[in-house]
Amino acid sequence: MSDSRSPLFALGRRDLFRAAAAVTATGGLLGCSGGGAVLPAAARGVLLDGPLQPGTGDIPGDHYLGSDPDAVRWGYVPAIGAEPVLTVRSGQTVTIDTVSHEGILEDQGRDPVAWFARHGVAADGVLSDAIAIARDYRRTPRDFDTDGPHVITGPIFVEGARPGDVLKIETLSAVPRVPYGVISSRHGKGALARTRDGGAPDGITLDEIMPPVATDGRDTGDPQRQGNVSLFTAVRPGDDGLPQGVLPYGDGQEVAFGLRPFMGTMGVAHAAAGSETAPELNSIPPTLGGGNIDIRLLGPDSAFYLPVRSEGALFYVGDPHLAMGDGEVALTALEGSLRATFRLTVCRPGEGTAPSPAFGYPFGETPDAWVPIGLSDPDGVIGGQETDLGVAMRRAVVNALDFLEVDRGMDRATAYAYLSAAADFAVSQVVDRTVGIHGVIPKAHFGS
Repeated sequence: MSDSRSPLFALGRRDLFRAAAAVTATGGLLGCSGGGAVLPAAARGVLLDGPLQPGTGDIPGDHYLGSDPDAVRWGYVPAIGAEPVLTVRSGQTVTIDTVSHEGILEDQGRDPVAWFARHGVAADGVLSDAIAIARDYRRTPRDFDTDGPHVITGPIFVEGARPGDVLKIETLSAVPRVPYGVISSRHGKGALARTRDGGAPDGITLDEIMPPVATDGRDTGDPQRQGNVSLFTAVRPGDDGLPQGVLPYGDGQEVAFGLRPFMGTMGVAHAAAGSETAPELNSIPPTLGGGNIDIRLLGPDSAFYLPVRSEGALFYVGDPHLAMGDGEVALTALEGSLRATFRLTVCRPGEGTAPSPAFGYPFGETPDAWVPIGLSDPDGVIGGQETDLGVAMRRAVVNALDFLEVDRGMDRATAYAYLSAAADFAVSQVVDRTVGIHGVIPKAHFGS
């Protein structure tokens, strides 16, 4: 691509994503049986020269999976017993080219070439798999007001995984595929959303709703006239050479922030359903099978543990993020397609290779901390998820206590006191119907 055709590649494009990816989720994480390839040095930093199109460039995994229209579900996750698109052995690695939903959605015209062109991106700067999904996806009908927005890739069958096990998902790398992303706020969604009856939620007034009530065009029935806000966000090197997201505002001003790529959605099949668009499979709310968990700590060099309910676990991913603040208050993070590599390992009961709470509930881990998770409504109640952060907080604390008591040998009263004195609990997200809280228990406190 010529620099003159798109300003996004004019600023040091060969250094744009240096150090954007990290590698080898190994030291400090709980180990399960099974090996796996160590990623080559090339995965430690990416020199992006134009978009990272499907199957091109460095593919460090034992297997590769692209997001072709036939390999994705748009707005829904796989059910128990779904047909897999790939089979791997426990301990093997897989590289997945994920596709962001932003730029291809109906309120953006479902034409990523045209939408991104309005922001200075030439046609050959748009990912071909994003174009194909927007144009050719026919697996399920699309209803913008009902369906989830996410492009879900998978499922992957992991040999040997069976109900009662835990699937350990190590994110080894997460490489941005394009030097731009999108941050969106949509009517009726987000932390400051108007209620279903047209009023204001507790604590704010109608004048404080975002996006503003006066711009709400949902009654038109046309997604492109709903008044939703999508902010194109360029990525460029900062003064330290590391990539930053850049948002312009005011009279020539801008705010810049560092990238922290991670997958917002990682899950295993959790619900049995009679159709691919059953409400319990909607991609928006997280569940006990993970899904749209949106915890920014779960990037490269992390592990995510999920209870298995289906033969083969049926792992899937989606909702790639370039950066996100805890809470994700406006509705989306800085959304952008990623090439992510995972190691998938089956953990059996009694092996001591997965945190004990993970056999019934999602659980995270980084080299520095254990991450117990709480959700307000993890069973995915049909017809409206409970959005009570208090419920999520209590569950996160209980899961933290269970971990400290069973896995670390602390008596429960001491563990409760310790959590109050020294552990942190953060809001994961408040925008996915089922809201989340996650704890951060530093390993250094235990000599780890």
